[in-house]
Amino acid sequence: MSILIGPMKLHLNGHKELTSHGEVKNIVAGKKVYIPLMACTDVLVKAGDTVKAGTMLAKRDDHFKVPIFSSVSGKILGIEELEHTTGRVIDHVVIENDGLNTFERPFEPIDAEKASVEELVTFMMNAGIVGCGGAGFPSYVKYKGAKGIHTLLINAVECEPYITADYRIMDNQVEELVYGTKTMLKMSGAKKALIAIKKTKKDLIAKVREAVKDTEGLFVEEVPDQYPMGWERTLIYEVFKKRYDKLPGEIGVIVNNATTAIAFSEALRYGKPIIEKICTISGDAVKNPSNVRVPVGVSVQEIIEQIGGYAYDEVRIVGGGPMMGKTVSTDRAVINSASNAITILKPDEDEAIACLRCGRCNDHCPAGILPVRINNAEEAGDVKLLTKLRADQCIECGMCTYVCPSKIEVTEGVRRGKALLRAAAQK
Repeated sequence: MSILIGPMKLHLNGHKELTSHGEVKNIVAGKKVYIPLMACTDVLVKAGDTVKAGTMLAKRDDHFKVPIFSSVSGKILGIEELEHTTGRVIDHVVIENDGLNTFERPFEPIDAEKASVEELVTFMMNAGIVGCGGAGFPSYVKYKGAKGIHTLLINAVECEPYITADYRIMDNQVEELVYGTKTMLKMSGAKKALIAIKKTKKDLIAKVREAVKDTEGLFVEEVPDQYPMGWERTLIYEVFKKRYDKLPGEIGVIVNNATTAIAFSEALRYGKPIIEKICTISGDAVKNPSNVRVPVGVSVQEIIEQIGGYAYDEVRIVGGGPMMGKTVSTDRAVINSASNAITILKPDEDEAIACLRCGRCNDHCPAGILPVRINNAEEAGDVKLLTKLRADQCIECGMCTYVCPSKIEVTEGVRRGKALLRAAAQK
């Protein structure tokens, strides 16, 4: 457990006004969609098969059990390797879209009030509900065998610059937010659920407070407009003034993203899996920044074409927000069930200079580690020192790169250090 030092949080220029009030644009899937098979070992379809929107295509079955569903109706063409928005190259199921969007329920709705906790956890697992804030962690794991939980914390902070997708979907589907949160509260065994929202979002706070006023145990928690307030550890310390070692459950807390609660509600009430996402497409290199409703498996290229194109001939595409997202090399990368944003930026023009040893990266690190020393250890290939410096504790929030006056890509160096540690552990 780290001892946090320095300010650790900053108010960033969020550029959220670019997408916070415009309409959510509907994106139409093209002739082909590509469904990512992240960690899936059991593919249930083959070339030539006919599927509908909602057909189960595969199952993830490593340490977790998560089904993957088709977002369109059509014919299976096969499997193709493509770059994922995490930067990894993985298999994708290729579907020839018939344009009919014929839907079939892969599971029946369930009455959350009548169902037992065990039934709800199993339902969440079989519905493929994952963290919709970008991480994609299987949500059922947090509730399976949960004990000693006193508070469910719904993370509606959305602290990354440019991203407004969570706010738009909460504003549009506040009833689903309440229903999903109420059900998760039942599953957690906790007495109360706090929906954490930035205090600057006055209209949304008022709307959610009105929606939960007659629901026992549900409350709105206002938090500062700072980055990285949406990081689990920062948020928990802000709300509870407590720290933990590995998991929030150690101090009696379960955390879920607000959009995850909404997706869970849609599964419970309508038998709908996560086959479409509301994502923020924004940045300084896209002509018309927008929030879009897009089927899973549609490429960044197709989305950009439908909202007006790039603003420059050369751009940098980031899967996620500009701070924690991963740069991808192609706009063929597709939206997946965990996607919440694609950020399109002008290429970096500033060249890095030698480290000034100012210590800003260390002072602002919310994990309380020493990014510049980790960078040096990674360059030297010193696994022992990387372990001692706890490089594995980095959350890749991007704060160290953001505050660096030398324009050094500090976060990338720490990511490489983490990869070096993982490789060493596998030997």
